[in-house]
Formats: sequence, structure tokens, C-alpha cells
Amino acid sequence: MLSLSLPFGNGDAEAAGAEGFAPNAFIRIGRDGGIVLTMPYVEMGQGTYTSIPMLIAEELEVDLKQVRLEHAPPNEKLYGNPLLGGIQATGNSNAIRAAWQPMREAGAAARIMLVAAAAKRWRVDPASCRAQSGEVLHAPTGRRIKYGKLAADAARMPVPESVTLKRPEDFRLIGTPAKRLDAPSKVNGTAVYGIDVRPPGVKIATLAQSPVFGGRVKSVDHAAAKAVKGVRQIVQLDDAIAVVADHMGAAKKGLAALVIEWDDGPHAKLDTDTIVNELDRATQKPGAVAQNIGDVDKAMSSAATKVEATYQVPFLAHAAMEPMNCTVHVRKDGCEVWVGNQVLGRAQAAAAKTAGLPLDKVVVHNHLIGGGFGRRLEVDGVIRAVEIAKQVDGPVKVVWTREDDTQHDMYRPHFFDRISGGLDEKGKPVAWKHRFAGSSVIARWAPPLFTNGLDPDTTEGAIDLVYALPNLHVEYWRVEPPGVPTAFWRSVGPSHNVFVTESFMDELAAAARQDPVAYRRTLLDKAPRAKAVLDLAADKAGWRQPLPKGIGRGVSMQFVFGTYMAQVADVEVSSDGAVRVRRVVCAVDCGTVVNPDTVRAQIQGAIMFGITAALYGEITLKGGRVEQANFDTYQILRMNEAPAIEVHIVQSSEPPGGMGEAGTSAIVPAVTNAIFAATGKRLRKLPVDSAQLKSG
Repeated sequence: MLSLSLPFGNGDAEAAGAEGFAPNAFIRIGRDGGIVLTMPYVEMGQGTYTSIPMLIAEELEVDLKQVRLEHAPPNEKLYGNPLLGGIQATGNSNAIRAAWQPMREAGAAARIMLVAAAAKRWRVDPASCRAQSGEVLHAPTGRRIKYGKLAADAARMPVPESVTLKRPEDFRLIGTPAKRLDAPSKVNGTAVYGIDVRPPGVKIATLAQSPVFGGRVKSVDHAAAKAVKGVRQIVQLDDAIAVVADHMGAAKKGLAALVIEWDDGPHAKLDTDTIVNELDRATQKPGAVAQNIGDVDKAMSSAATKVEATYQVPFLAHAAMEPMNCTVHVRKDGCEVWVGNQVLGRAQAAAAKTAGLPLDKVVVHNHLIGGGFGRRLEVDGVIRAVEIAKQVDGPVKVVWTREDDTQHDMYRPHFFDRISGGLDEKGKPVAWKHRFAGSSVIARWAPPLFTNGLDPDTTEGAIDLVYALPNLHVEYWRVEPPGVPTAFWRSVGPSHNVFVTESFMDELAAAARQDPVAYRRTLLDKAPRAKAVLDLAADKAGWRQPLPKGIGRGVSMQFVFGTYMAQVADVEVSSDGAVRVRRVVCAVDCGTVVNPDTVRAQIQGAIMFGITAALYGEITLKGGRVEQANFDTYQILRMNEAPAIEVHIVQSSEPPGGMGEAGTSAIVPAVTNAIFAATGKRLRKLPVDSAQLKSG
């Protein structure tokens, strides 16, 4: 068995012997020629389990179908994400960005060692040999040998200190629309998600958690619940009650039969208005300076035209198709966990701490995730499941109901923005001042990355804009909502900031009485990649072509997650204020594309996610309680509401950018700008309020 460690592993691993492999290995090649990639990233539907094997297969010179995947175990030393401070995490649209160089180097190193082993066996110059389709060939003599037969010899070859990677013009796989490796099992039902796990003897539990964040159980009458057929046990915690049963149906019936009295705690009177007022007050005084260019105050004082606005975006839930779940078996001498999670090392550590066990006594099995969106970058669900499992004899699967998943989510923060701009006599922006307040997820999740009152996630999309703005000043206030947990959400900072900046850029264009696309173009002379995607989107959308009455066309432009993107949306607004997004055209320059099908799919899904947020997404609080519960009150875009989507990819040789989240942040201002074009009404608060758009 040949094993290799990636360069971003421990840095001192060597190839293992023929009878085994090093525990930090990413690539294993068996005697049968089978290639196993231990995958350090998780699959949430984004195509990681196809695109990353493409990187290995490309340099290793094997067919993609020869690569088999295994989930990496929790081990931050070996599998830490180099772009997330070494945390073993899948997020921030950076799996491909993080793997691009190391995975290709790992494949190339394996290829070099295999070729060296064959050359030594044949007693020829390695330069006269080449790898192809899982074999090493010696062209002068026509000899060939499969990788499997070379694995033992290759394992004894020195690991090359450096490798030469293939040139883009020599790629066979990278850049091609490879079929998803995970698609067949998802279609035929054999794919295993966290919620599908069924260890022998498993019981099913569901739970009621305090309806107010920070509340506690005051009293509970569980006599009726215990009488439900199939209910085996009631587990009481400080702030939750779980019903353990033979199946989910019995657990839910038992839960409904419980009579619980809650102590609501200190946040019993909290409502959305209280939170918004606090954010509003914060933006009225100077905050931490995120970026400063020139002298904004001086430029503003002499501006011919001044534009001011306030914007708001609400708390948002994740609403993943697979609700939160975790299966746990706690024994006296160990703990076993089955889950789909984006931070496996943290999941293991949290389970160990909660169970009161050493880390090495906790085994975590990771599985496919039916929607992460940042929700599973948290381990609260693992902690809750272990708390329950400690009181259950045997394995127990804890599944949150949809209502509990919505009302006990960790939400995309609510933000409040004040922004102003100054224009010269020709309408060109000479001053841009932006101050906003909201929660910092990074400050809690990765404290070392929160410095001087700032973090890179919260400010992305508000600073380092693609536009040439001679005087710019951006400030941020960290304001944590009392009791309300916040977390990453698909495109956290950009999902807020791009809505504000691109809406306001449209406001400046309107104040200058100029076309929104033409206005942006004049500010992009020093950003050729940004201008190229803007031009491509506008051209493919037919920007200047007339539209029927009631339909508006809006544009947005951004550079976030290392990707340039422009979107144009055609939006219909009816006389009663109903909004329908009819068509979206997206142009993207995400650097080198590994799998174009994945890029298109990610953009399509992100656009749907973003339209949902623009039109419907909102979590509100009243009396300390989240008012939304299921999909009737937290609405998701329906299939019959889906727009036609076109994706146009700019060919590029630059390193890959991120793809999973960019489409979500770009679509929202494109939609609201289109609504303005259709109605003349500027929406500065999300979600869209149809009542404001009614005609007459």
C-alpha cells in the first residue's frame, strides 16, 4: 500500500510500507490498483466529492472513476483547512481554493514515485517512462505495468521534495464537465446522510427546547407521554425535554402529550424592534474603521449632490432540507457519534467534553449532509444529542422537528446600515461613507481572527470594492443581540454587504440620471476582470432591450470569495405588489474552473437561496420567541416560482475562486434594483414588502 501525506498535513510524513499506510495519509493505492482518497472536506451537495478527486486524478494520471472516497476522521493536525487557520472545516467557499495546490502536488508526487519504482524495476531512466491511465509505460520497449503492482516498490521510493505540476494546456480532467461521483447513490437511495444512520438497537428521540433563548424547564408532567405506545423514556435537561421512542411517530406523539411549564428567563420580553433600535443607535456613533481611502468628509462637504440612506437585513434561518440530527451511543468507556457536520474535529471535542471522556475515546463517523449553509459549522446539535444519550441505554438518534430546527437555529445576523455618497457635477462619486452594526460570528467562532473590532467575514463585500472610489470610509460596530445565537449562513458578510453596496450604487446612478450598467462601467477601468463579467452579463441579458410594462431589469456586481460575478435579473411586479423573478443572467470569472457543471449548479442553487432571502426570508422575535416555525411561516421559493437561469463562465487561468456562496449575495440587489426599475420604489429593508409595491 502506497500512502502520501499532503503538504498541508504534518509536513514530515513519509510513504508507508507495503503492508499498511500512515494514519495521516490522503492517498492510498492498493495492490489491486484501487485508489482511495481520504477526503478532508465534506459533501453538502456542492460537488466537492467530485471536484477534489479530479485534482488528484489529473496529476496521478488515472480515470476519475478509479478514485474511491473515504470520509476523513476528526484530526485537525492532519486535515485542518489551511485557509481557515488550520480548523478542520468545510466552509467559506474555499474547499477547492484550499485543495487546488496541495491535492495536485500529492497526486504528482505519487505519480513520480510510481514512475521511479517502475524505472528501477526495469533498470531504465525514469525520464524514459510516463504515467497513463493507472499504468507506467516505457515507450522504447513497450513495457507497461499497473500501479497496483508497483505500490509496494513505490512505497520505498523517496518522497520528492518538490514536484512539477501539469500545465493547463495538458489538463485532461480539470475544466471538463465530469459527472458527479455522488449522484448515482443519491438517486438510487443508497447514499447515507446523517439522518439515515441506524446502528443496531437504535432508538429515536425528538425534543422540545425552551421557546425563549436562555429559558429553563420549570416543571413537566410526562404521564400522558409515557402512555403513548412506543415511547420508552423521557429525558429531562435544564432547558429541554426529549422523548425517546421506537420510531419518530411515537416520539412526536409523546412530545405533543407532554405538559411543560417553562421559566422564560431574562429574554422573555425581547422583540425584534428592541434589537433594531440598538443597532440603529450604534450606527449613530463612530465604529471600528474597516477601510479608509482619501478624505471622505472633505470630499462630501464639496460634493454637488449628496445621497443618504439606511438599510436593514433581518435574521435568517438556514432551513436545510435535512433537519438537525445526531446519533450517539454513550458507553462507560467510550462514545460513538454518527453525524453530518462541517467541523468534525470540533464535533469530536464537543462530544468528548459533554460525555466527560478523553478525546481518544470518542469516535465520530461523518456522513453526507443534506444542506449545510453554515448551520453545521456549529456543534450545538452534537452537544444536545450527547446530553440525551448519556441518559439512554444504547444508541439514540436525536432528530429535531422542522419547527424546532427553525425556532432554535443559529441565525444569519440582523444588520443595520447607514450609508452616504457624494457626487460631483457630472454625477461621478467622489465620496462613499458606510457604517453598519451587527453580530460578528467570527468573534465567537474563531476569536483570534477578530482583531481591533473587525473580522474579515463581516466586512467582506463592504470593503475592497471593485469600483474606483477616490474617497471611501467604512466602519463597523459589533453589536450582539441579547440571547439570540448567530452563526454563519450561506454568504454571511457578503449576503448583507453586497445588498447594501449594490443597491446604493444604483441609488447613485439614479441620482446622476445615468444608466446603472454604464455608471458602473465608468468606475471599473482598473478592474478589467470585473468589467468583463459586467459586460458579459449585460450583453447576454439584453440589457438595453425594452421590457413589457410591470417588468424591471436590475444589475449587481461584486468581488467576493475570490470570484468576480455580475447578475442581471428580470423581475415582474403585479398591481397587487406580488413579485416574480422571471429570468436571471449570471456571468462569472472564478479563475480556473475544475468542473463547469458544478459551477453552474452552485450558481443556480445559490440564486434560488438568495431569491428566497430577498422575497420571503425573515426571522422575527416577539415575547422572546421566534415567530416562524415551519415552511408555512418561513417560506421557501417554490419550484413554480423558479426563474430561468443562464450562467456564462469566463475562461481564466487564474487560481480558482470560491463558488458555493457568491451567487447568493449577487442576486439580492439585482432583484431589488429590478423592482426599482419596474416601480420606481427603492427597497432598503428586506424581505420585500409587497404592500409597498401595490399600484395606486
